[in-house]
Amino acid sequence: MKTLPGPRLKNRCQTVNPGDAPISRPGHKRRSAFPAFGALGCALALLLTPARAVTLDACIRAALEANPDAQAAEARIAAAREAVRQAASAWYPTVTVSSTLARTDNPPQAFFMQLNQRTASLQNDFNQPGDVDNWRNSVGAKVRLLDAGQRCYQHAAAKLGARAEAAGKRALDNELVHQVTRAYYGVLQAQAFVQVREESAASLAEGLRVANERLRAGSAMKSDALTLEVQLAEAREDLIRARHGALLALAALNTAIGRDLVSATALPEAAPKDEALQAPVIEPNLDAVEARPELEAAQLAAQAQEKMQRKTERENWPTLSAFGSADWDSAANTDFQRSYFVGAVAEWDLFTGFRQSGAAAEAKARAAAAKAVAQKALNNLRLDLRQAQLAGSEAWERLAVTQHSVVSAEEALRITSERYRQGAADVTDLLTAQVGLTATRSRSTAAYYDLLVAQSNLKRARGELVK
Repeated sequence: MKTLPGPRLKNRCQTVNPGDAPISRPGHKRRSAFPAFGALGCALALLLTPARAVTLDACIRAALEANPDAQAAEARIAAAREAVRQAASAWYPTVTVSSTLARTDNPPQAFFMQLNQRTASLQNDFNQPGDVDNWRNSVGAKVRLLDAGQRCYQHAAAKLGARAEAAGKRALDNELVHQVTRAYYGVLQAQAFVQVREESAASLAEGLRVANERLRAGSAMKSDALTLEVQLAEAREDLIRARHGALLALAALNTAIGRDLVSATALPEAAPKDEALQAPVIEPNLDAVEARPELEAAQLAAQAQEKMQRKTERENWPTLSAFGSADWDSAANTDFQRSYFVGAVAEWDLFTGFRQSGAAAEAKARAAAAKAVAQKALNNLRLDLRQAQLAGSEAWERLAVTQHSVVSAEEALRITSERYRQGAADVTDLLTAQVGLTATRSRSTAAYYDLLVAQSNLKRARGELVK
C-alpha cells in the first residue's frame, strides 16, 4: 500500500527574535524594536527545547493509573463486587447476640421473668410481685428457606452489574487511551506549528535584509522594506501565539494523563516514522462495534434489569423461614437458667395496597428502558465507527494534497526570492509566495497529525485500544 511521508519540516536550529533585521535609516542607530517580546520569545524557545523524550506508551500507562476517571471506575468495580457478596449473603443465616438487663414490678412480666429464672412459686402473690430483676443473654439465628427464587435473581443481577462495571472500565480505558494519544499528537502538532512560524519569520527577516541592501544600493523603494517589516512583525506575533499554544497543549496532555508527567524539559518524542502512515480502510460492515465494551456494558445492564424484574415479580410469592434462639436468664450474675426457642414461619402477603403490583410494573418499565438504551448504544457506536472511518479517509486525502502543495510552494518561494534579489519581482510577489508557503505548511502539518489521531480514533471506534 502506498504511504505518504510526514510534513517536510526542518530542525528548529534558529529562533528569530523580534527586532532582528530592522530597516536601515539614515541617522538612526540599529537597535531592537521590541526587547520585551524578544526576551519572551527566547524564554519560550528555551522552554520548548527538550532535554529528554517521553514516549506515548509511558503517557498511556501513567493515564491508566493516575487519571481520576480511571480511579473512579476502579472504585465502582470494587463496589459492584461487594454488591455481589451482599446478594450472596441472603443464603446464609443471620446470627444475633444480645444481652438485656431489665427490672419491673409489672405482674405478668415479673411472673414470666421468674419462670425463665426457674424461681416462680405458687406461694407468691402474683398481683404484688415486688421488684424483679432479670439479666438475659441470647443467641438467635434465622434463615430463609424458600423465597420463590428471589435470592437467585438478586444474585444474578448483582453479578451482571459487576460485569457491566468491568466493561465500563474497559470502555473508559479505550476512550482514555485515545484522548491521551490525541493530546500527545496535539503537543507535537503545536511544536510543528512553532517550527513553521519560526521558518516563516526567518524567511521574512532574510527578505527584509535583502530589501535593506537594495534600498542602500538605490535599487528598491523604502516602501518595500516597510512592507516587509510589517509582515515580519505579524509573523513574530503569530510565532508568539504558536509558542503559547504549545505550552497550552502540554497542559492539556498532562490533564488527560492525570498528573504532570510531561514538561518543557520532558517533551514527547518525535512522531512515528512515515511508514506507519496508511490509508484507512472503510469497511461496509459495521459489526466491528460488537467488540466495543460500551455495547457490552449496555447489554449487561439490560440483562441485570431483566433479572431484577423477575425478582420483583416473585416478591408476592409465599416465603418460608426458620428461626431459633438460646437464652440464659438470671436475677443476679449467677445461676443462669438456659432455655431455647425454635420454629418456622411461612408468610404470604395477600394484599399490600397495590404496592407490589406497582413495583412489578416499575421493574418491567426499567427493563424495557434498559433494552432501548442498549439498542441506542449500538446505533451510536455504528455511527461513531462510520465517522471515524470517514475522518481517517479525509485526513489521508488532505495529506496527499498538501504534501504536493508544500513542494510547489517551496519552489515558488525560492524562485520568487531569487527574482526579488535580482530586481525582477516586487515585494508583493515575495510576500504572496511566503504567505502561501506558510499556509501550505500549516495545512500539511495539521493533516499529518490529524491522520495520526484518526488512526487512533479508528482503533477506538473498533474497541481495539484495550484488551
